[in-house]
Amino acid sequence: MATNQSKQQVAQVFNQLADALESGEYGGKTKVGITTLGSEHGIEEVIKGAELAANKDSDLEVKLIGPQVDTDLEIIYETDCEEEAHDKMEKLLQAGEIDACVTNHFNFPIGVSTVGRIITPGLGQEMLLATSTGTSATNRITAMVRNAIYGIIAAKALGNQNPSLGILNVDGARQVEQALKELKDNGYDINFAQTVRADGGCVMRGNDLLQGSADVMVTDTLTGNLLMKVFGAFTTGGSYESLGFGYGPGVGEDYDQIINIISRASGAPVIAGAIRYAADAAQGELTKLATDEFKSVNKAGLEEIIADVESSNAASSEEVSAPPSKTVDEEISGIDILTLDDAVHALWEEDIYAESGMGCTGPVVMVASEDEEEAMEILQEDGFIG
Repeated sequence: MATNQSKQQVAQVFNQLADALESGEYGGKTKVGITTLGSEHGIEEVIKGAELAANKDSDLEVKLIGPQVDTDLEIIYETDCEEEAHDKMEKLLQAGEIDACVTNHFNFPIGVSTVGRIITPGLGQEMLLATSTGTSATNRITAMVRNAIYGIIAAKALGNQNPSLGILNVDGARQVEQALKELKDNGYDINFAQTVRADGGCVMRGNDLLQGSADVMVTDTLTGNLLMKVFGAFTTGGSYESLGFGYGPGVGEDYDQIINIISRASGAPVIAGAIRYAADAAQGELTKLATDEFKSVNKAGLEEIIADVESSNAASSEEVSAPPSKTVDEEISGIDILTLDDAVHALWEEDIYAESGMGCTGPVVMVASEDEEEAMEILQEDGFIG
């Protein structure tokens, strides 16, 4: 015969199940952090977006990283410094105290870039832009091939196990198409989309952007960044991004954090969408998917295909060794992505340690503060910056 204690335990479990059925929640909530500093619209706009996300979706637990504000949301870490907020964000992610985080103006390492998520105006459906910030590789064709893989990974994390993939008709599109079709012939499954234009094929035109002809649209990152801003703010005149889900999570072969990007112009609706996207990526196990996907794509000969692409396009140059490393804390912008590696090597030749990176406005060369002035003079003399 059951004891009173066991009856109480059964009743407690029954009540928990009843609550879960009523709310639709069967597991723990997904914890998404957001850094609240840096918006052009003020911290109030960021808080509004965070509150919109928390109030809309009961499976989320939104946590703030930033200054003390009047809100019912938990401030998990209080700071008035963006750099400190980013440092704490990464520590919280590594410790598992949050599952994902939303932020802006974050420098991903080379090899990591973000997959944006937009709503297309033609038919009102979602489409992923691969990619929208960051640098997948410093070689344009290599980067776009990797962007395609990143887009497929993001789509699968969102539950689309067979996403259609189109390649935007930008410089290098045909070489990217050839490389991706070689991957498919080698056993890596790619579901190529078809343009709505009469000539057909997987190379996409402007019509396809507006209608969302592909689940994943592949382009170079700077074009993707531009398109994110157009799709996000075309109804507002450009200063306020009101539509979509933000610039997306950083994806890379060995990248193990889910950090979703918004811009300084993102409004509350986009911020709320970005939080939802971050939660979706965490729930879809984005980082695990990336590991599994790269096992498949490497088995299909990705590195060999990339090596062939780069050898066919590379100009011969002597190998330059980096000088002793040091902390780089200054960014030099205005450098074309296609000459980024050359700019870094030009500084190495002058015994200045430098690294490549991606700032909020595009590619940057990062140097130590004491080397900044000399580095800028060298890059100007060599024609890398105006």
